[in-house]
Amino acid sequence: MIQAFGLTSNPRKGLPLALDDVSFEARAGHVTVLLGAPGAGKTTALRLMLELQQGRGLTYFRGRPLHRIAHPSREVGVLLGDVPGHPARTVRGHLRMLCAAAGVPVRRADEVLEAVGLVSLRDERLGTLSRGMDRRLGLACALLADPHTLVLDHPADGLSERESRWLHGLLRAHAAQGGTVLSTTADPKEAARTADRVVTLEQGRLVADQEAAHFARNRLRPRVAVRTPHAARLAAALTKEARTARRSVEVVQENGNRLSVYGSTCADIGEAAFRHRILVHQLADEVGDMGPGADGGDADSTHAGQGAGGRDGEPGPAHAHDDRPTGGTPHEEQPTAAVGAPSPEPDRSPLNPPSTSTPAGPRPAPTAPVPADTDIDTDIATDTATATAPVKGSVAPGGAGPGGGAAGAAVTPVGESVAPGDTGPAPAAAATTASPAQPAPTDGGSDASPVAAAGPARPPVGGPSGPSRTLEGALPALPPPIAVRSAPSPLRPLRYELRRAAGISTGFLTGAAVLLVSVLTSLVLARIGHTSQARLLAAWPVQLPLPPAALGAGLLGALAFGDEFRHPALAADRGSVPRRLGLLTAKLLVSALTALTLAFLTAGCDAEALYLVHGREFTQVPADWFQLGASWLALTVGCAWAGVLAAGVFRSTTAGLAAVVAVPVAVVPLVQKVVESASVRTAAGFSVRLREVLLSQWPFGGDRYVAAALRVIAQPVGGALALSLSALLCAYLLTTMRSRTR
Repeated sequence: MIQAFGLTSNPRKGLPLALDDVSFEARAGHVTVLLGAPGAGKTTALRLMLELQQGRGLTYFRGRPLHRIAHPSREVGVLLGDVPGHPARTVRGHLRMLCAAAGVPVRRADEVLEAVGLVSLRDERLGTLSRGMDRRLGLACALLADPHTLVLDHPADGLSERESRWLHGLLRAHAAQGGTVLSTTADPKEAARTADRVVTLEQGRLVADQEAAHFARNRLRPRVAVRTPHAARLAAALTKEARTARRSVEVVQENGNRLSVYGSTCADIGEAAFRHRILVHQLADEVGDMGPGADGGDADSTHAGQGAGGRDGEPGPAHAHDDRPTGGTPHEEQPTAAVGAPSPEPDRSPLNPPSTSTPAGPRPAPTAPVPADTDIDTDIATDTATATAPVKGSVAPGGAGPGGGAAGAAVTPVGESVAPGDTGPAPAAAATTASPAQPAPTDGGSDASPVAAAGPARPPVGGPSGPSRTLEGALPALPPPIAVRSAPSPLRPLRYELRRAAGISTGFLTGAAVLLVSVLTSLVLARIGHTSQARLLAAWPVQLPLPPAALGAGLLGALAFGDEFRHPALAADRGSVPRRLGLLTAKLLVSALTALTLAFLTAGCDAEALYLVHGREFTQVPADWFQLGASWLALTVGCAWAGVLAAGVFRSTTAGLAAVVAVPVAVVPLVQKVVESASVRTAAGFSVRLREVLLSQWPFGGDRYVAAALRVIAQPVGGALALSLSALLCAYLLTTMRSRTR
């Protein structure tokens, strides 16, 4: 179960709140839909619930806030926007990488691929997927850790009708197994067709929280669409028969030869047309959207000023009906409901326990539209009319509705105009309101109050500022602040990093390019001459600051963190990458292994090429091979680590590679000046004195390795690398501590 309390976005200068004190619940075993026009606040609500955006409010997932859940991905599966990931990564490789991040077995990737029907596309690249396949992959990512709750933002956006049916069937199956599903949509017909409960938002405020059946009865009206060249004649015949039979039937004449008939069936209309010998071209059952104007009527709307007739009160075509999603134009139809129609049971808002007491403090007048026959109780305590009490609508005392007489009298919401035959709407004071909600058991399938289901009383919300109000006791006026939750770190960081690095061809192509350039450079240097053997094997001209192998290792290290920021698979919609030491250690280990492999392959390929072209002269093993080899390996590994740390600190691959190049260009000259200074003494005989201090023999000749490492660091390039790595590591740790403090 999801319980959201007082979700409020942070104010923006000169703009209204994107979300204003919205509270609702999504029950386990049900599909709940957030409905609203674009800009109504649906996505903002999801981001506040998932702690992706700063604001105010509180959200419980099965009784716990998200930041108190140890592994959020195992509790909540999220799909917001497109699937984040490297476009060159395969579908199966992407899911296998996320398996390591979620801490689930790798076989789970194949299971979810089969569940969403992507087995045949598992080797396709992410960048080549269609919109429908991308939605399927996003759902597979959400289902990967087998979460109890699914939170999806416009999951069917851009899908075909067939794909949408499949998607909603899968969500329904997840709910049938006891899971909770919360999704958003802007189409009221889709909400009525796929949801168990519909929560309607308008301009950032809650205007309705209804069961799907009640929503469809109040917001969507079934009708019969009729096309006939004798529309006026058929409309008169249907109206006359309805009055004679004392049935509630409403006939709306659209533009041209089209009629919309409410309260009848295709069979009845066809029989009536046959009896009156009227030719009919089309009979079809439809469901019409009453539009946002049905939530109380708009006095400034064109149809509200004219009613069912013409501008001057003369009979004319009724309002044109259009199947528009929420947020349609003011010209959408608002047909009046007949008195004989069954009225829905009064429903309760999730934050409204049965109570007859009035909340303390002044209650402002509602500013949002008041829906007619909506299933919101009258006791919702909010600062604004985010969930206002419904007005049932008054019976016009002499109303001559389509059915005529008592049975044909129309119920008109307060604020709406009536047909010319009516005497006008009753005053607002005379309107009947919804009856008080009855107590209901606090089970997942009932209209239980989340306040009662959550156990203890609702936690304190807000601060000292603002008018105070009470709900089941004294509560501050503002909900608690929401802090942005840090991105999740992989539960198996080494496996994650290995699959991330090996899942795309960038590393392999970079390595191949480095080897090719190194071989060509070695051959050119050998042909020119005047180059030492060590530089020939490393393909390192004197004019270049770094050899190709070191630059390639630095580039691969920079990509290790740069790709995380460019394609944030771990931190979707957060703009940040987890700065955990476990993830950093895994990246350093993998980059070091890659650099060592590249260094060995470079030296081997260069030696083999020199042997084939110039003979054994350039491939003899030098006398100081140990020191040279250690320096060579330390150089490549140091460049790789510098790229990893710099890209992690500066959040860019380019910055990581620039930091690698800056070591020999800027840091090495600085170190040389310090070393050549007269005030610096050399450390000659350091290993001998160290052996004397320890009073024991070094095992396995360890003093040689220590001396070699010291000589490497004593070199300008080695000292510069050590200095750069120390500075970058300190900067990384500092940014990590700051992010955790926040």
